[in-house]
Order: sequence, then C-alpha cells, then structure tokens
Amino acid sequence: MRAWSPLMMLFALTPGCTAYIDETSDDVMEAEVALVQGNHLSSNALALNSLALNGIALNGIALNTLDPKALTAIEDPGSNGTLARRFLKYAVGCAFTTSQSFSFSWTDASNVVHDETYWGELGVAPGWATGPLNTQGQYMVSACLAARVNYYEVPVVISIRSLTEPLKTLSGSSELAAYPDVEGAFWGNLWAPTPFLHACYNSNTVTNSRSWKRDCAVGHLVAGGGVEECGMIDIVGPCSTACQTLNGAGQYYPSCTERPGQSSTTTKFVLTTGLP
Repeated sequence: MRAWSPLMMLFALTPGCTAYIDETSDDVMEAEVALVQGNHLSSNALALNSLALNGIALNGIALNTLDPKALTAIEDPGSNGTLARRFLKYAVGCAFTTSQSFSFSWTDASNVVHDETYWGELGVAPGWATGPLNTQGQYMVSACLAARVNYYEVPVVISIRSLTEPLKTLSGSSELAAYPDVEGAFWGNLWAPTPFLHACYNSNTVTNSRSWKRDCAVGHLVAGGGVEECGMIDIVGPCSTACQTLNGAGQYYPSCTERPGQSSTTTKFVLTTGLP
C-alpha cells in the first residue's frame, strides 16, 4: 500500500457485488466535495466474519502491518474472500482520498494471480493509510459503508453529505440542486466492541427512495406489509425522531442519537444521503 503524491496523479468492502463508480458531469461532481458516488454494496458485505476488522483498525491498511487473519481473508480464493475484498474495496473508497491506494495480490482456485489496487474516493479517514483509525475515522467509514449498501445490489448514484469535513456541502451548490430529495441518514461504528449501524428515513421522500431502489434507510417492503432491514443496519424510524433538524443550507442532519433506545448521547459523525 502506498499513499501517492497528488502531483503524481496515480492513483476502494463487503460481500457480494462488483464495485461500481459512476463518474458524473462536472456540474454535479464538485471538486470541493466530490460526494456523488455509484453504490451497490451488498448488505452481506457488512458481515464482520468476512474480514478481521480489528487487525486492520489497530495497524492501519498496510500489507506489512495487516493482521494475519485479515490478510488471509482478502487472499481467500473462495466466496468469503470475494466478500472480504468487496468490503475492503468500499471501505478504502470511503476512507482514502483519490491520491491514495491499497494494492495486494491473491491467487484463485485455478492458480491465476490477481493484482488488485483499490483507490480512494471520499477521503473521510485518509490517515488509515499509515495508522489506526481514530474514533472519528471509525464512525465516518462505518457510516459511509452503510450509506453505500443497496438492498438490490444495483448501482444508484447518490449524494453523500455531512456536517463533518470533507463531506460538508455548500449552500446553493449544484450538487444540492441535482440531488434535492434527502433520503435519510446513516451512522454507527463497525469497530466498536459491539458493532452497530443505524439508519433513519426522511418521511417526506419515502416513495422517491423506493422508486430509486434505495431501501436501506426506509426498509424493504415484503409480502404481508412487513419491512425488512438491510443486514445489520437497524432502521430506527423517521429521522425527525432520532436526529437534529435537517440543516437547510447543507441539507444534512447535523447529529443523531448514537444508540436510539439505549442512550441519549448524540453523535455528529452522521452521513446524510440525497437522491434526484
């Protein structure tokens, strides 16, 4: 793994689907935020047994410091390895900037060597390249992963924004104009002693979210009128009951109750998602 200099211009986790990045036009993907991403991460990718998360969290993502279990997981030629690599790809995409990457090789069942390079996209925790994730990094990467899960495993371009840089949107930006419908919010910590992820939905945009096949904040409708969650993502209900009032200028929820139903403590490490 190397963190390349921006001048060199050289240049992303979870089980189940091929990573997808949708490059949008310049008037939507603004340089100062770069938040619009294609997302179709499988909820299975959040399965903690697919990757030794603690080994990565403690050491940073570098091949020479990876926990042996984590390295074995991403080199596994079987289905578990596929999930681990996909999870890692998305996690790196969330954490690293576009000038950072993580490279490794693995050998499949036919003895064919695959050289992988995962590039950064959003840059919410670039320090993960050289050291452990701090608390903010754990929350931001976790929320980013949750926001990028798609129940149907299909790519949907979304806007990801937050009170926390570098995802803080600007009032009047073309991104907000292009993605005006706030879907909901995601937060949690996959690296906590007891990992958790929460989501809430904007009551005013539920129909639009489902029309775009984005069900992980609003819940997937099943036969009989029930609602199914996306893996371990706990849907706590409307954001109005769990989060601070939506910021009108940046169209993001500034904070949410960290563990709804368990504690009144709030967290500002929340990612809000927007749809066209």
